[in-house]
Amino acid sequence: MVDGDTLKKDGVTYRLEGIDAPEHGQKCKRPNGKSWPCGKEATSYLKQLVSGNSISCEGNSKDEYGRVLAVCYVNGDDINAHMVDVGLAWAFRKFSNSYIVQENRAKKSAVGIWQAPTQTPWDYRSDRWSVAAQDAPEGCPIKGNISKNGMIYHAPWSPWYSRTKISLNKGERWFCSEGEAIAAGWRAPLWGN
Repeated sequence: MVDGDTLKKDGVTYRLEGIDAPEHGQKCKRPNGKSWPCGKEATSYLKQLVSGNSISCEGNSKDEYGRVLAVCYVNGDDINAHMVDVGLAWAFRKFSNSYIVQENRAKKSAVGIWQAPTQTPWDYRSDRWSVAAQDAPEGCPIKGNISKNGMIYHAPWSPWYSRTKISLNKGERWFCSEGEAIAAGWRAPLWGN
């Protein structure tokens, strides 16, 4: 599993089109003001939803990171719609109007991310990027780390970002975009595998 809106099947990475789930390290608020790990829960929920089930994905266009944009189904049910319906993803209105009905229903029911005011993942990514770019060489804040698990890049919203140190003499490096990191052979961290 990659995260709450991206999955891998038969070596292909699918980005669930029309939705945007909280980032893996993102926290959301409950009505009592306490935080809950909404990003981890979205990732975990998607993993449970697809584990051991028949999955099919329909889509053929790719995003800037080479992921196939798709509507995926588990046992015939639309996974994208389900993630929004249970309050673990937003309808990604910037790119699609497909899941507005599900978002409105989840919001009205105050489930998941709709329990209390929550920062959208696109604002969360933007805020993290702005802060990290101030300290990164040439404003390129993505860390290309080499570990026993291979060449993995960490964007500023990765839960391991602050702990990841870059050692240029080991071949590690900085990137200005996820697309640049992927083109150089690095991959995003995987959660729940």
